[in-house]
Amino acid sequence: MNQTLKKNKTDYSIHIKRIQSVKQKLSEGEILFVFGANDKIRNRDVEYKFRQDSDFYYLTGITEADSILFITKNKAGMFCLPKDKEKEIWTGIRLGKEKIKELLKLDLVFEINEWDEKKSELLLGNHTLYYFFGLDSDKDRDLISTARLVSSRVREGKVGPEKIIEPVFLHEMRLQKSKEEIEILKQAAAITKFGHDRIIRESKPGLYEYELEAILEHEYLKHGAWGGGYGHIVATGKNACVLHYVSNDSVLEKDDLILVDSGAEFNSYTADVTRVFPAGKKFTEAQKTIYEIVLASQKNAILYSKEGTPFNEIHTKTVYFLADCLKEMGFLSGSMDSILEKETYKKFYMHRTGHYLGMDVHDVGKYYMQGKSRKLVNGQVITVEPGLYFDPDDVLIPKEFRGIGIRIEDDILVHGNSPVNLTKDIPKEIEEIEAMKG
Repeated sequence: MNQTLKKNKTDYSIHIKRIQSVKQKLSEGEILFVFGANDKIRNRDVEYKFRQDSDFYYLTGITEADSILFITKNKAGMFCLPKDKEKEIWTGIRLGKEKIKELLKLDLVFEINEWDEKKSELLLGNHTLYYFFGLDSDKDRDLISTARLVSSRVREGKVGPEKIIEPVFLHEMRLQKSKEEIEILKQAAAITKFGHDRIIRESKPGLYEYELEAILEHEYLKHGAWGGGYGHIVATGKNACVLHYVSNDSVLEKDDLILVDSGAEFNSYTADVTRVFPAGKKFTEAQKTIYEIVLASQKNAILYSKEGTPFNEIHTKTVYFLADCLKEMGFLSGSMDSILEKETYKKFYMHRTGHYLGMDVHDVGKYYMQGKSRKLVNGQVITVEPGLYFDPDDVLIPKEFRGIGIRIEDDILVHGNSPVNLTKDIPKEIEEIEAMKG
């Protein structure tokens, strides 16, 4: 891929179908509200870069702030920002209610300043409100208090929400990716490769972690991405033993390994990739030993990522493999049963082997159904990311292993008995990496 990718022109027919699908899932007397994101203040009158709420974007494709979607069995509508010539001069052209109504074939569209007037009217006559709590406490309180107020009018013969339920069915819709979503994820993976390839080639002792972070963001933006789908982790040396290290301000030393966990977000879908490589030209023997163990465990875990496999089984098998290797090397003692029961392996491997991936880096969907680990289904995208971490301050660990932190992560599409590695083109074999280092 040599050319900059352009954001796909929004195909609103996809979003129209999703809204219709939600209508079909609702019964008479049920209403769903999904709030779009608001602009957030970073400091004083400076705002954070805007990113639309994932659920709202999934259903509407609309990227404007301060919007509210509502759906019942028989109608769908939205509140949106009004057309305002003066404000549009400062912050950009708004779609306006007429255009939004046309694009999404909605029954009703109001301007957001009508929300306080219309919200009770919309809730009236509905016994169940579907709504996700916790994203914005002010919105939560507003909607709950309005629902209670409407429900209190029972003596007038009015019906209001008797219960508020999280619309889990919406996240179930997002769990399996359509062919269009998979193509977007492939593009996110392709852009991610640009960033990872470049920092493997250009990293060298004396650079700062934030210089590598800047390379990632530059490559992502250059090739049409929104930027990183989450905060870039660029961890040199012992910093790699901090799982969510984000300081990114240390200097690369000659014998350091660098752990980079970063993925590009393209059209609201994110990749999630981790690679580890030496600051210098070669892995040390100790680094190579641990790296090969983690890589072998990751390859095995990818093979397990088949349709029908309980998701937790991938983690269970990975834990056994890594614990067995650690026992053989003398880092763990006792029987395997004892190691697994007492979880002594967690000194070296303390996180899960993967998670769902999509619009959110930790994407939505239940991991357990009726108390049992959920089985993978075609169209799911998951990460596979085993790792081993050796405490830099533990004197019981041989010196050459202290401070080594290795995690290798790829994005896997569940596809029958043949898992598809969407990020396979990003180098991870030792020979490939050392060749790129020159």
